[in-house]
Amino acid sequence: LSILLSLLVPAHTTRSPDCGGILTPSGLRYLAEVSKPHAESVLRQDLMAPPAPDPSPISPSRNQIISVKVDKFSLTLIPDTGMRLSIEVDLGITSAPPTTKEMRLSILADLHVEMNPEGNLELVTSDCKPTLEEVQSTEETDRSAPHKSSGSDVDKQINVEKICLEVSKLLLLPNERLMSLAAPFPITPSCQVQYLPLAAPMYSEQGIIISLQTTFQVAGTVIPLPVSPVPFSMPEPASSSPSHLILAFSEHFYTSLFSALEQSGALNVSLLSSLTTATLAERITQMGSLFQEDLPVVLQAVTRSSPHVALEEDKAIVKLFLTAQIGAGSSLFQSFLSVNVDVTARLHLSVTDTRMIISVAAVEDIELSLASSDVGPVLAALLEELFLPTIREEVPAQINVVLRQGVFLPHIASFTYTDVNITIHKDYVLIPCNLQLEARAG
Repeated sequence: LSILLSLLVPAHTTRSPDCGGILTPSGLRYLAEVSKPHAESVLRQDLMAPPAPDPSPISPSRNQIISVKVDKFSLTLIPDTGMRLSIEVDLGITSAPPTTKEMRLSILADLHVEMNPEGNLELVTSDCKPTLEEVQSTEETDRSAPHKSSGSDVDKQINVEKICLEVSKLLLLPNERLMSLAAPFPITPSCQVQYLPLAAPMYSEQGIIISLQTTFQVAGTVIPLPVSPVPFSMPEPASSSPSHLILAFSEHFYTSLFSALEQSGALNVSLLSSLTTATLAERITQMGSLFQEDLPVVLQAVTRSSPHVALEEDKAIVKLFLTAQIGAGSSLFQSFLSVNVDVTARLHLSVTDTRMIISVAAVEDIELSLASSDVGPVLAALLEELFLPTIREEVPAQINVVLRQGVFLPHIASFTYTDVNITIHKDYVLIPCNLQLEARAG
C-alpha cells in the first residue's frame, strides 16, 4: 500500500480537495478510551432498565442485571476496510432464590464511515458478533473457564440483536457529531467557512484519511473561487505518528481564504496618517489650494485584485494588492491622490482550541506607485517618505484585527485540539495535534 495517499476524487471533476486529515491509530485509541465510560453508561441504561411487568402473577422471578462494567473497549484499524470495535462487558446478575452470577458479554463489530445521498458522513455497522458467556456462579466452588450460556432468561433479557443494531452509539462519535464536521463556521460577521467531505474516508495503515473541499460564504452566498491548478494530495505522514490527528492544508486553501476575505470587503481598511493637509502642503505645493483648513490625512485602501498566498519551507507569504485613496475631510472625504500599494508580508500560524490563528507578522516589501493625482506629479521617493511608515504599520495591524477570531479548523463537536505542532512546507501546511474531549461533553 502506497504511503502517499491521494485525496483527489475522480468522480467529481469540478470538485477538488484543498485540505484533509488523517485520524491515526493513536487517535483511534484515544477515541476508544473516552468512549469507554460513555459505552458503560449506555449499556447500563439499556440492560439495567426494569423489565416490563409480567402479566402472570404466578410466574417465577426473572433474572435481573444488577451491575454492568465495561472491561475492555478497543478500536483498531483494518486497512482498506474500516475499523474493528471490540468490547467486553462484565454483567452481575441476580435471581430468586438469591444467587448471583457473572456473565461476560463480548461484542466484535466492524464499522466504517459512509457518505449518504445528502453528502453527510455516517457511521455504519457492517458486521457484529455478540457472545454471552457465564463466568462464575456463587453455587459453583470451582472457577472453571467461561462457557456459553444457552437459552436462559438472561439471554432473553439481553437483546443482543438490539445491541448490535445500535452498537455504533457506544462510540462517543454519533452521526450528529460527524455531521457537525460540515457545519458552517464564522470567520468575520459576513464571511463563513465550510468544509465539505468529498467522499467516504479511506483506510490505510497510517489511519483514516478524509478529503475535504472548502467553500466560503459571503453574506450567506457561496462565492466562486479560483480553481486550484494542481489537485491536492495528502503528504506522506510519518510512519508512526504519535499525534492523534494530522490536518493538512494546501496553498490553495490559504489563497482562497484571503480571496473570500477580499470579496467580503474585510481587507478594505482606512488608515489615519500622522500627516495633516498643512504639513503635506509643505511637500506638495498644489495641496494648499485644495483645503482651507488643516485636516488629518486619511488613506482609504481597497483591494484591486485578489490576494495570493505562497508557502515555502518554514515560511508563509501573503501578497496584497491595494489601491489607497489619499485624502481628507471629516464629513465629505475628498481624495487628491490615488496610489497602488503592493504589500508582501510574512504570515504567522498558530492554533487555539479548534481555531487556526493567522496573523500578519512582518512586512517584507511594500511597493508604491502613483495611479492618479489631483495635485500634480509626485515622485515615488516622496510617496514612500510620506506614506510608507503609515502603510507598514497600519495595514498589518488592521488586517490582524479582522483575523483575530481565527479560522475554525475542521473538527467534530465536543472535541478540541491540544499539543499542536504546525509545520509549513512548500505548497502545504501540516498540523499534527491531539484530540481532547471537552469537559462539558461528559
